[in-house]
Amino acid sequence: MIKIKELIDAKLLRFIIVGVINTIVGTAIMFGLYNLAGWGYWAASIANYTLTSILSFFLNKYFTFKNKGFSCAQVLRFIINIAVCYTLAYGIAKPLMLHILANADKKLQENVAMFVGMVLFTGFNYLGQRLFTFREDKEKDPPEEK
Repeated sequence: MIKIKELIDAKLLRFIIVGVINTIVGTAIMFGLYNLAGWGYWAASIANYTLTSILSFFLNKYFTFKNKGFSCAQVLRFIINIAVCYTLAYGIAKPLMLHILANADKKLQENVAMFVGMVLFTGFNYLGQRLFTFREDKEKDPPEEK
């Protein structure tokens, strides 16, 4: 069983750095498509996560988790992780914000929901990538250098 203290280390700091890069790129994509190009909530957020997930895979694989191996299984785990995190985060955020902001304009509700979805996605994604996608195989991988 992994302890919370084990999740707070240099990998978390590197994940945050990658997250800042992804957030800047993704925010521009998602809010630009929604507010400037007139795309809907789901289309804009899916476009964002599709494009930034590709960037995230490579940055997190090689920079954050220093994972040297490559397999189709790992790519599949990454895709599953992103899909689950996206579905959870945005599936929770939109109905929650529609309820909380019931009297607000639809555009405001969905902009806030996209922001809340980003926050939820980040937490879910860190856990998923660390514990599922790029998990360390204690028997095969040497410990990370400090």
